[in-house]
Amino acid sequence: MKVIIYTHPYQESFNHAILEQMEKIYAEQGQDYQVIDLYKDNFQPVLTAEQLKIYSSGKTSDPLVKHYQELIKQADELTFIYPIWWHNYPAMLKGFFDRVMLHGFAYESNDEIPWQGLLTYINKCTVITTSTITKQYLEEECGNPIQNTFINRTLADVGIAPEKSNWIHYGKVDLTPREEHDKFLDNLSNLYKNGQN
Repeated sequence: MKVIIYTHPYQESFNHAILEQMEKIYAEQGQDYQVIDLYKDNFQPVLTAEQLKIYSSGKTSDPLVKHYQELIKQADELTFIYPIWWHNYPAMLKGFFDRVMLHGFAYESNDEIPWQGLLTYINKCTVITTSTITKQYLEEECGNPIQNTFINRTLADVGIAPEKSNWIHYGKVDLTPREEHDKFLDNLSNLYKNGQN
């Protein structure tokens, strides 16, 4: 199953158009997929004192967290769709990792195993981002946060090897005309049709 993890609050955004395009692609291919829409689900990204009491044991009392974990367990492919705010992913998505990627579910760590990611069953991961700045600027001037931090560290730490991940970015989203947006969406379809994503 394919799972899309979508992080944007505004339904008129270009991010939402990307989500709709991905749903269209999967539907046309007859793929089994589910969407985790963090804002629509009213996901609470902040760890509370109560939650921290059981955090180290890998437990949660939040049924939405348990639901997300069950979806991910059934997945062989993940797609993240989110805007880049302040040169990195939104706080909502950071909270998703804090609260969902728990010990015993996403990673193992003990005296014998310092750290081992457990989501090794994910065969492919696509990260689709948008921003007012270009991919080149993110790479050269901002420390390449998506590749270096999100893909090479965060995803790798939960067992998704960097070579399984692909980052697609749309920059200058606020300055480009609708025609360029449409071209990007069409290119997404072509990538998935040709298996190049």
